[in-house]
Amino acid sequence: MAAPLWMTGDPEADRLLDENPFALLVGMLLDQQVPMETAFAGPQKIAERLGGFDVERIARADPEEFAALCATPPAVHRYPGSMAGRIQAVATAVLEEYAGDVTRLWSEGEPDGREVLRRLKALPGFGEQKARIFLALLGKQREVQPTGWAEAAGAYGEEGARRSIADVTDEQSLLEVRATKKAAKAAARGSR
Repeated sequence: MAAPLWMTGDPEADRLLDENPFALLVGMLLDQQVPMETAFAGPQKIAERLGGFDVERIARADPEEFAALCATPPAVHRYPGSMAGRIQAVATAVLEEYAGDVTRLWSEGEPDGREVLRRLKALPGFGEQKARIFLALLGKQREVQPTGWAEAAGAYGEEGARRSIADVTDEQSLLEVRATKKAAKAAARGSR
């Protein structure tokens, strides 16, 4: 059995991510332009305001009301309006393509790692990098390891890496991932 997730430092938010795979997917969606732990705490904020975290309820929510819910302080994201739309788009895709069961993304038809990556990239808001990181997260922390998952995840699938949220298991690893990201940004700025 997979170890409990530690991604936010907030036991309630981490429990939701641990118990609800759709919440984990939405946390990954939100992981841009905000600290990782803020992104992954977003689903808990939504759950508290909606009285739960349900794919169908989110997909079918009135867009203006859902955007207002996401913008209520503390906001779900730095850009709550646009992210509310992305959350609803992902919920709609999961509802329509996987009958509301996000786990079918990685289980239906016994897909290999490349197929899971393709399915993730087909979701609204999931590009190459985000899909690879989520695949690595599934493999490293959720025991979802279809054939070739680590190769499909690329560098994010490497054992012992400290590159992304897939490698965060406690406060120390969070700091290590943050240091790796900071060094990569500095190197990128230096090469310009």
